[in-house]
Amino acid sequence: MTTPSFQESHISQIPALQLLQKLGYTYLTPSETEQQRKISNVLLEDVLREHLKRINKFTYKGQERSFTDEAISKAIEALRDIPRNEGLGLTSSRVYDLLTLGKSVDQTVDGETKGYTIRYIDWENPRNNAFHVTAEFEVERVGSYERRRPDIVCFVNGIPFIVIECKCPQDKDSL
Repeated sequence: MTTPSFQESHISQIPALQLLQKLGYTYLTPSETEQQRKISNVLLEDVLREHLKRINKFTYKGQERSFTDEAISKAIEALRDIPRNEGLGLTSSRVYDLLTLGKSVDQTVDGETKGYTIRYIDWENPRNNAFHVTAEFEVERVGSYERRRPDIVCFVNGIPFIVIECKCPQDKDSL
């Protein structure tokens, strides 16, 4: 008889990753996520840029137009560069506002400049969004060289939405 494995990865992390994939998340290896970002940046900017371009258009004089690369970059910058030293409540409020309301950016068409909103998430048509999951997502702490490594992170359009810490049921220190 084989002794069952009680390792955290075998009894919680791997089954959770498998379930998330069945729910429609695309698995990215830790090395794939590292290639898309700096260790201090939690956004998967390539994924975010691609989906901001895909889900966002604006109408000018009855004609649908795409946002410029500069406008997309400003939207990414607004999300990436939120001050994190103002406390959790204010930081969370700013992130929430951007994710739910979007970011207004100027677009110039035929010499006329006007503000239009870029949405980070397509709330009306969830299938238009990209869902990714990864394991062992290493992140450098703000203002420090210390690193944290959550067991599982779920992304929507390259933005981390869910962090899951897996625990072994026999690990009394994790309670």
